[in-house]
Amino acid sequence: MRRKARTIVVVLVIAATVGVGLWQLRELRSEARNTDAGGGGLTLYSGDDGIPLPDIEGKTITGETLSLEDLRGHVLVLNVWGSWCAPCRAEAPDLAKISKESAPRGVRFVGIDVRDNPAAGRAFEREFGITYPSFDDQNGLVLASFTGIVPVSAVPSTLVIDRDGIIRARNIGRIDASTLRGLIEDTEKLG
Repeated sequence: MRRKARTIVVVLVIAATVGVGLWQLRELRSEARNTDAGGGGLTLYSGDDGIPLPDIEGKTITGETLSLEDLRGHVLVLNVWGSWCAPCRAEAPDLAKISKESAPRGVRFVGIDVRDNPAAGRAFEREFGITYPSFDDQNGLVLASFTGIVPVSAVPSTLVIDRDGIIRARNIGRIDASTLRGLIEDTEKLG
């Protein structure tokens, strides 16, 4: 009788373990599908729901020092990308264009080039006409500063930050031009 009970317990433990594993695999596949297809989703933060931007300082892919604190007072668009990422390549022309269009209004763009090498990042920027700076985040420490805000596997992702350094919008996956323009305009109206 004890042997039969032990066998039942072992079978239940195995079944539970397999079930949890399958659930986690489904979640990972869903996240990858959302990130790759650009369907990750848009989250808006209004009023007290906004998230303070982490104070980040580091080297850019061109070797310069960059601090997000220096951009306080500007609407900021922060884009997580990698030269190896197909959705990043698809959204890059729009980001380059919108960054140039909105710069005269004081909007600033910054990239976070993840899991990449600086030479590949610089080639990516030349190819797509990106003129704003990007953090060199080969080691993932810059993106880790956004734990709980942007999943580490969510490449591309875009944050729109108000002049007070509060995150007002997060888009996981590829962002389209009209959505980004609208988010910037809405954030500019906050004062």
